Amino acid sequence: MKAEAFVKALDNERIVAAIQKAEGRSRGEIRVHVAEGPVPDARAAAQADFPRLGMTDTAERNGVLILVAPESQTFAVVGDQGIDGRCPEDFWASVVETMREHFHAGRFDEGIVAAVERVGDELTRHFPRRPGETDRNELPDAISRG
Repeated sequence: MKAEAFVKALDNERIVAAIQKAEGRSRGEIRVHVAEGPVPDARAAAQADFPRLGMTDTAERNGVLILVAPESQTFAVVGDQGIDGRCPEDFWASVVETMREHFHAGRFDEGIVAAVERVGDELTRHFPRRPGETDRNELPDAISRG
């Protein structure tokens, strides 16, 4: 499936709402990015896109990128150093597996939302909102493409 068709098929409002809800409980940042064209190694692509998408620019280095490559039918979840070192060793792989189960059943929105929710729970565990402190949205919540 081409990236453009994949993005058009997604419920953008639902995914953005899930990102905003997850970020509303934590000081972390989550981005969903749809890769255009074939991606032989989604994890390597996510790591390469990470700085280009501004993911390393968060104050606490707690951004998480969910990359989906519809043409290659692959995806990856990558966290910045502030969150990566605090997660259980198999956490990112378990989020990918959650997505895989939904994607194989053709439930793309559900897969992305489930991944956002799991990432949001982990960010909340390690970077909860601080009472009385206003959190700044450091990265766009909209699904990006490229």
